[in-house]
Parts: sequence; C-alpha cells; structure tokens
Amino acid sequence: MRAKGILLTAALSAVVGAVTAFGQQQPADPQRTPGVQAGGDAKRAEFLMANCKNPAAPPAAAGGGRAAGGAPAAAGGRAGGGGGGRAGGAAPAAAPANYMVTAIPGVIAAGQRWRVLWTDTGNNADSPIGVEDGVLVAQNDKSQVLKVGLNGKVELVATDTYTGGALAMTKDGKLYVGERALNRSIWQVQPQRRLFADKKDGEPLECLGQGVLNDMVADSKGGIYMTMGGVYYTNPQGVVSGRFGTVGGNGLILSRDERTLYVTGRLMGAMPPADLAVPPGTPMPTGGLVAFDVQADGSLTNERQFAWAGGDGTAIDNDGRIYTTGNGGTWVVSPTGQILGFIPAPRGMISVAFGGPNKRTLFGVSIRDVQIFAIDTIAQGYTGRPK
Repeated sequence: MRAKGILLTAALSAVVGAVTAFGQQQPADPQRTPGVQAGGDAKRAEFLMANCKNPAAPPAAAGGGRAAGGAPAAAGGRAGGGGGGRAGGAAPAAAPANYMVTAIPGVIAAGQRWRVLWTDTGNNADSPIGVEDGVLVAQNDKSQVLKVGLNGKVELVATDTYTGGALAMTKDGKLYVGERALNRSIWQVQPQRRLFADKKDGEPLECLGQGVLNDMVADSKGGIYMTMGGVYYTNPQGVVSGRFGTVGGNGLILSRDERTLYVTGRLMGAMPPADLAVPPGTPMPTGGLVAFDVQADGSLTNERQFAWAGGDGTAIDNDGRIYTTGNGGTWVVSPTGQILGFIPAPRGMISVAFGGPNKRTLFGVSIRDVQIFAIDTIAQGYTGRPK
C-alpha cells in the first residue's frame, strides 16, 4: 500500500506541477455560454430541437447541482482570510464559536478546528480533489480549475472549461472536467486537452434531461462515473452507458476495491427506521447513501439503500469509512452503513476530500460565499486513488 501511495503521489505531483501547461486551449464554441449551466441557457430549447430525437421527453430527475452563477471572471479569492487577493474575492465569514468537534474514534480528535484557506463569491469551488500540498477545485461560474495550497497560495490549473463544475482524476494523473454549459461534456484538461465524452447512443448528453453534470469519480480502469439527474458511466474509450437505477444522485464515491459505488440520496419511499442509531449530540440526518454493485464492464446493479446520512460530496478513507456532507457538516459512515459520527463546520459544507501530507487533511467546501476549509484528521484518506 505504501508503494502504491508513493506512485500515486508522484502522478498527482506531475499534474499539479504542470499548471503552466494549460496553454492548450479548448476550441471556442459560440453556442455555449461560459458560466451558465445548460438548464439556464436560453438557447437550450433550440439545441434540443435540432439535436435530439425526442426533444419533448420529460427531463431527468433533479440532480441536485448548485445553481448557475453569472458571467466568468478572473480567478479570484483570498488566501487564508488575509488581504492581497484578486478582484472578486470576499472577506471570509468569521467562524462561529458555537461549533464543537467531538472525537470519533480513529477518525478525528476532539477539539479540532477548521482553518480557512481561501474565499471567493458565487459557485466557484466544487468537486474537490485533494493533493499532497492542497486541493483542486472546479469553478463553475468562472469556468476554471484552481489549486488552493495548504498555505493559501492559489494556482490556475485550467481555463475556458465552459462552466466546468465537476472534477475526476485517474490514478496516473489525468484530470477531467465535467462541463455544465449547453451541450454538456467531459473534457480531459491535463496532461493534454481533449474531448472525452459528449454523447450517449449517438445523441448529445444534453438530450438526457436537465440534470446538472454534478459530480464525477474515476475508477482504476480510466472510466468515470457521473451524476447527471441519474447515475451514468463513461468507459475508458469515452462510451457513456446508463442511466443506472432510479436515484437522482449528487455526490458519489467508489469503495476501495471498486466493487461498490455509493451515491448520495434516498430511494423513492425509503424511510429510516424509527430506532435509527445516531451518536449523541449529532443532528438527525435528512439524506442518505444508495449503493450499487459494480460489474466488470462498469455497469451497475443491485441498487439499494445503504445508509441514512449523506447529501452531497463524498470521500473515503483507508479503512473504508465514507465521509459525506449534509446537515451543515460531514457525516462519517462505516463500511457497513452505520453512522459513526458527525463533524460540524463553521458553515454548511457541500463537499469534502482528503489530501495534504499522507492524506490526513480533510478539505471542506462551503458555498455562497464560497470558502475552502481544512481540518486535521487521525484517519488517512484512501491512498489507492486520487479520490
């Protein structure tokens, strides 16, 4: 496992160290509006009529993506709450004194506090991927990818991503962006820029419905699972399959052995048991996690309710525990679906990711105004994949 972690760290370092290589620009597309999600684009109805066999089909179930923001702007934000940030940033909100982290055995020590690394405005930090010295985030409104360091330093990784709001990275360091603008697509942006997927069964992904291309996770084969009003899989050749199951989905994560995919949500009609065990002092969860069995070809079967906590972005540690945002903080769920604890936060979290030295830093993202936080953990994030 240690050798695997070293190789993975080297691959990630090669990618984030090549931030100057984003000179490979994506071709301009006049029918797409950067910073505007497809569902809010005035040209969408015309696009569907021209490109979809059944443009009047009902939209997919809501995927839970964040609302689109305004026009793109220069990379913004301030590091660590101090001055000297670029235009467009906002002073970080003061962390309230009324949240208290209690110990979760093997996960986090009592009394830990979240640190503010960076702040900005709008929908401009999502789908984080932790790296050794910081975290990568997608900027929906600004159509960019940033790396925010543990020291608050901000580096531009990719530009012109057409409302790129979801990230995935393979074990060998290939970085992909899920573009939410009209004619939704997945593009590889590191180490080279190329279109990975924009069609299913010969039709644009846009024809699948209005669900936002919300979140992604890459498997060890080089394929990508994504939520987009439902759960889909793009194989290493860029062929999209699904929809799998019925859950609309939001955040998603693979188990360590990649035999199970976990997706946030509750199945229709599913209700938690009246005697649901929740650790003392934690809120009553309102979300959940749905599990699928992963088949050899990447398809998904055996959709089932797995846990009763979870709402948005997810992460996994080296012991198989799942970290999923919801109810203003982060739930910790055991590999068998038991709720182990809750990590509160100064502001509501939408996503989390492990990174930092030895993957013992948990990064958290809040939105409107957006902030990136970090907290030290006992648990180590899974070292076999970037996410």
